[in-house]
Amino acid sequence: MITISVCMIVKNEEKVLARCLDSLLGIADEFVIVDTGSDDRTKEIAAAYTDGIYDFAWVDDFAAARNFSFSKAKMDYIYVADADEVLEEGERQKFLGLKAGLDTRIEIVQMLYTNQLQYNTTYNFDEELRPKLYRRLRGFYWQDPLHETVRLEPVILDTDIRIKHMPLSNHADRDFAGFEKAIRRDGGLSGHLAQMYARELMIAGSKEALWRSVPFFEEQCAHTADEKLLRQAMCVLVRAARLNGDTGLFFKYAVKNMAMGEACSEVCYELGEYYFDRNDLYEAVLWYYNAIYEAGAELNLKMAGSLPAARLAESYKRLGQEELASQYRDILEEFIKAAK
Repeated sequence: MITISVCMIVKNEEKVLARCLDSLLGIADEFVIVDTGSDDRTKEIAAAYTDGIYDFAWVDDFAAARNFSFSKAKMDYIYVADADEVLEEGERQKFLGLKAGLDTRIEIVQMLYTNQLQYNTTYNFDEELRPKLYRRLRGFYWQDPLHETVRLEPVILDTDIRIKHMPLSNHADRDFAGFEKAIRRDGGLSGHLAQMYARELMIAGSKEALWRSVPFFEEQCAHTADEKLLRQAMCVLVRAARLNGDTGLFFKYAVKNMAMGEACSEVCYELGEYYFDRNDLYEAVLWYYNAIYEAGAELNLKMAGSLPAARLAESYKRLGQEELASQYRDILEEFIKAAK
């Protein structure tokens, strides 16, 4: 049977930490809890479960804190947990079965991260596979009987173990502050972080947070050679401009997006919103239809599905076309079911 280190980074988690740790009892062979500056009872609660509690001076870098937590682990595998996660009893039993029989050639185990839409800030689905269990020490092996090469890709196992995400609040404001601080400090973001920033803004960004992001995404539009990053930046800029009433900026990037060939659903949806707000319903209908059927989503799947479908139903209702309104209400229900 493998052994497992549960590694966590925490700060002011007194309301949820015991719930998380209780659900991991019997699975964890050790807990490694790295505190980044709590001023509540977090460390006191953790001490009831382990003496593996470490202080880490926060440096605005989650990766640095995660790496520190991994450096303290001693078991065969490392399970990464956040304090607002819970393994319900049925999932605990699945995990215990996995622990008892895991082939040690497996290097990464993915589990289903669920309940994401309740306080969603970056994800389009209520559940998705996410890497959660990692082999602590990785070996390198040769493969192929001739022209042999070292296997570089990890061996990954996908499971149906469901981890329930149960936060007490939305972390969007904290995340946006982190992105903005990283831009000021480093002069930009990696491609991965730029995508995460854009997605979070399109799903949970207030008009103020969107407006603060405009200089960054305009700079990205001016200099990136990555077409995907360019499309995503345009989506953010179009939404930020519409919500903040900058018509010139709005049409500048909406037109550029159209000129790229296949338009983004997010831009089509925002064009629909622009005309809907002006009660130009026939024009709004055209763009909502395009958002669903003629374009593709880059960041927010709802802007290619449930959101324009709801607007189409409402637009046709206002236009007195009840048959079409009813049709899109049915389509809306299908999109909502598909997202669950």
